[in-house]
Amino acid sequence: MAPRTRELLIDAAVDLLDAGGPEAVTLREVGRRAGVSHNAPYKHFASKEALLAGVAAAELTRMGGELAALRAGSMPEGGVLRAALRDYVAWAVAGPARFRLVFGVWSAPFDDLVLAVESARNTLLAIVGDAQRAGQLPPGDTERMMSLLQAVTHGAVDLTLSGHLATDGKGNADADGLVDDLLRYLRASVAVTPL
Repeated sequence: MAPRTRELLIDAAVDLLDAGGPEAVTLREVGRRAGVSHNAPYKHFASKEALLAGVAAAELTRMGGELAALRAGSMPEGGVLRAALRDYVAWAVAGPARFRLVFGVWSAPFDDLVLAVESARNTLLAIVGDAQRAGQLPPGDTERMMSLLQAVTHGAVDLTLSGHLATDGKGNADADGLVDDLLRYLRASVAVTPL
């Protein structure tokens, strides 16, 4: 069965986004690339921002599905969290325009994006909670721990993308290495007992 028009439009928008950033995405060009009439995109998306929100929602839905599959699989203790963060770094570095889009500012809430954010977020929160219960992360506020992990991972990716991090140059590290360092420090802190 052929993909639905909405999916074709999102796929075309992703191609344009990857090639030239959000500025390259226009509803007319998306329609042309998807092989539909120039009015078809407007039947699915009220505006360019709505289309980009659809792209962000599709990305988060896919990522959330991958997180859920990791969590449901069988990995050694702490492996799920590391694999999730490794996948996040790989996705962000391979698709910087998608990464920046997903974490961009939106002028209004878009229902499909809100649902995708909540679903992916809840799955990541569960993975972090699992790692805390397994002693791979310090106990405490799981939400706050997830925010710390996201902030460091996001920051390391952003520094990598802007050329301020390289294993053979600035920072003497890459995003994956810094995430590994953070996880190692957090795991070590669990083992340390206060006096």
